[in-house]
Amino acid sequence: MPNRPLSDIMIPAWVDGKLTPVEKLDAHLRGLRHKAVSVFVMEGPRVLIQQRASTKYHTPNLWANTCCTHPEWDEDGATCATRRLSEELGITGLTLTQRDTLEYRADVGGGLIEHEVVEVFICQADKDLKLDLNPDEVQAVRWVDLHNLAAETWQSPERFTPWIRIYMQDHFDRIFGMLTRA
Repeated sequence: MPNRPLSDIMIPAWVDGKLTPVEKLDAHLRGLRHKAVSVFVMEGPRVLIQQRASTKYHTPNLWANTCCTHPEWDEDGATCATRRLSEELGITGLTLTQRDTLEYRADVGGGLIEHEVVEVFICQADKDLKLDLNPDEVQAVRWVDLHNLAAETWQSPERFTPWIRIYMQDHFDRIFGMLTRA
């Protein structure tokens, strides 16, 4: 499925304190606070991460969590997360659990700012999880131990998107807390 033009995608963003539909690119150019979702697909202590496609309009070729996106106007977070797992990775049939809602602001290059209020979801998958990568979105995936991923974001931050570094370095316990305790 090819990407829709950014001008066709209206996301929920706050303008003058009111949640308003705003063109996706405009929200990033203006650094507007906006809604987002992030998903971490887990298989035991391992997490599936994706390398963003080289054609992405920001942070191409960088590693990110399993799936991250913006809900469209009037789309709830869980519906959006489920939809994007299917569209980006061909993943269906998993049960999402919302772990937290986080807020961050990060420069993603090219004059663009992600100022997100993010619903973070986690789901468990089997080892034989079937994937069908959308090349417009994802160029590669890999499974990595959660603690190793956190260490990698410190050791080689240039390989990772700003948001996964923020999740791993600033919000690890809020997202993964009970999952990582024996």
